[in-house]
Amino acid sequence: MAKALMIQGTGSNVGKSLIVAGLARAFVRRGLRVRPFKPQNMSNNAAVTEDGGEIGRAQALQARACGVAPSIHMNPVLLKPESETGAQVIVQGKRLTTVRARAYGALKPRLMERVLESFARVIESADLVLVEGAGSPAEINLRSGDIANMGFAEAAGIPVILLGDIDRGGVIAQMVGTHAVLSASDRARIRGFAINRFRGDPALFAEGEAEIARRTGWKALGVVPWFEAAWRLPAEDVMDIRSHAGGALRIAVPRLPRIANFDDLDPLAAEPGVSVEIVPPGRPLPGDAALVLIPGTKSTIADLEAFRVNGWDIDLAAHLRRGGHVLGICGGYQMLGRRIHDPEGIEGRSGSHEGLGLLDVETWMQPQKHLGEVAGKCALTGAPVSGYEIHIGETDGPDCARGWLGFGGRRAGGSAASPDRRVLGTYLHGIFASDAFRHAWLARLGHEAETGHSHEAGLEATLDTLAAHLEDHLDLDALLSLAREPAGSLSASA
Repeated sequence: MAKALMIQGTGSNVGKSLIVAGLARAFVRRGLRVRPFKPQNMSNNAAVTEDGGEIGRAQALQARACGVAPSIHMNPVLLKPESETGAQVIVQGKRLTTVRARAYGALKPRLMERVLESFARVIESADLVLVEGAGSPAEINLRSGDIANMGFAEAAGIPVILLGDIDRGGVIAQMVGTHAVLSASDRARIRGFAINRFRGDPALFAEGEAEIARRTGWKALGVVPWFEAAWRLPAEDVMDIRSHAGGALRIAVPRLPRIANFDDLDPLAAEPGVSVEIVPPGRPLPGDAALVLIPGTKSTIADLEAFRVNGWDIDLAAHLRRGGHVLGICGGYQMLGRRIHDPEGIEGRSGSHEGLGLLDVETWMQPQKHLGEVAGKCALTGAPVSGYEIHIGETDGPDCARGWLGFGGRRAGGSAASPDRRVLGTYLHGIFASDAFRHAWLARLGHEAETGHSHEAGLEATLDTLAAHLEDHLDLDALLSLAREPAGSLSASA
């Protein structure tokens, strides 16, 4: 049977997803069949799998690092926050329910069987499974019924490595404090630790590393310097979204409160000569942007209200008067229409809501979710285009007759254009990953693409660089020696 090792963190956003992706590529380069697994994820940045399910974007990146297609079993439970206290629950790729945080605590124990079932599926085709935790095992108030960290590690019978983030400060306290609050059995499950995001010479932390090892008894596996190219890889957490100053062509993106699938921005940010500016709440949209891109959102109606509260609707009207362009993707597309109808109250209070009125279309929210990969052609540029749908709602109206994305006679993906083609909307995510389409699209805005630049090749090169970075700074032989065959009771029954 394959061996497994779980990477947990001293807190959220300490770099677990990136480290797992880098380790996956490093061990693949050593000739192993590696697979990623995350029992429970919380993210609105989701990926669509080949079989029409959805998982966290980080697990899709990790699958790519392994050289395999992503599977719904790599992330069997995905929580997609819809409000401060509620989230949609995706189980093995499909929506199960929407619950408030308190109710989810009662649901978790019922999900463990599905999680272990998926883990058994993943481990069947691997030599090594790298399991990523969520948040921190130090949140001992969540230990009962846990499926994300130590609860899963105990059920599956696998060892744990603890990752700390020195950039946020207090990493010794992070490690030693985690050791202190864990139960004796959970503490014993941790076999080693690593320090992430060190700025400067890692040798300067040798004494700190030794002190953590002395106080915990865990094996020190290395100190990983800050990985500068991390911005080139898809981010999972909204906290990781950053502006990128890359050139004269400026694209402005309002940071919606519940922004989703924001990896749509990555190919644009990586394009030479293009700057992507993430505009935070309270700041106006810049006056010199060539394009305002309204991204996807998990809660269209609530984020439309936030859009207006920030005065971005006024900024957007001024942008168009200056001759600028606007693109709305998924929820951003729905916002651009005249009205959004939600008769069943899927997004909250039932009723109809006024949109921005920049496209002559209307949207009807419906419970059924559209999921799937789509390929076709862009009528505006003639370039091939591909991507994926992941949305609720149906949009229709006169401006859909000018749909600018064609899919073999189908309107899958959905698109619409204003009469002057300066306001466009689409349901299709991932369109800018295609070099031909992205370059043709940017040419409409006056940008001449750099010959030879490939987004996909850039992702692969960055994963290889990350793997080499970890080879240099972590003891991968020692880390691999800590992996064990799962000792828990696994079920692969469907």
